[in-house]
Amino acid sequence: MTPRPIFAFVSLILIAGACVLIFLVLLAGAVDSNPVNTIYFLQADTSKISGAPAQSRWTLWNVCSVGPNGADVCPKVSAAYPFDPQNNFGSTKGVPAAFQGTNTFYYLTRFMFAFVLISLFFAVCSLFLGLFALCSRIGSYLSSVTCAVALFFQTIVAALMTAAYVIGRNDFIANGQTATIGEYAFAFFWAAMACLFLATVFFCVAGVTSKKDKTSTGRTGGRFSRRKTTKERGSFLDTESQRQVNKEYA
Repeated sequence: MTPRPIFAFVSLILIAGACVLIFLVLLAGAVDSNPVNTIYFLQADTSKISGAPAQSRWTLWNVCSVGPNGADVCPKVSAAYPFDPQNNFGSTKGVPAAFQGTNTFYYLTRFMFAFVLISLFFAVCSLFLGLFALCSRIGSYLSSVTCAVALFFQTIVAALMTAAYVIGRNDFIANGQTATIGEYAFAFFWAAMACLFLATVFFCVAGVTSKKDKTSTGRTGGRFSRRKTTKERGSFLDTESQRQVNKEYA
């Protein structure tokens, strides 16, 4: 029995897990329900900033305040919401100097949103193509390609997220304001990247293993056929020789 279905099935589980993790972070800030209302990229003390709440949390959709139960209290949703404190709150008062006069954080987080959607799209495509990988070597290779594309964009997402929000946290702390990164958002995005990486590897292994099994089966069949042909030729020669002996004695 070929191990291809086993590797393909494990890959499907990994991709499904990656999709769930990406969805959880994507829904944070847009859906007011547990557990997504506790997922965020950065929480910082913004009490010094004019027009800002005491504690602010940034998501992909908005900047939220922190409720009494520790959950996000988010305003209206805006796609590709940037991490840019001076524009988020409409004031430069109390905003760390590192955020002023630069668009670095703005573009890092805006592009991150687009790459999240692309990564999720190819991950879902790979999930459906992976069903064919259970019974087809070509399905394994096609799934590995789409999964690799999803992995590529998810790696960019994780890198942009880490660069923007870790540097942002450090800038808040340097300005005397407490700040912490969102452990769930970071863990989910990096874990999704790891799942996609392993799924890509397993899909490739499934395709290669299936090819080796097919080759070995063909070789075994060829040897058996040659042996069978040799035996048939031998029996034919024996029959002809017996006929000639019988004619001579007759």
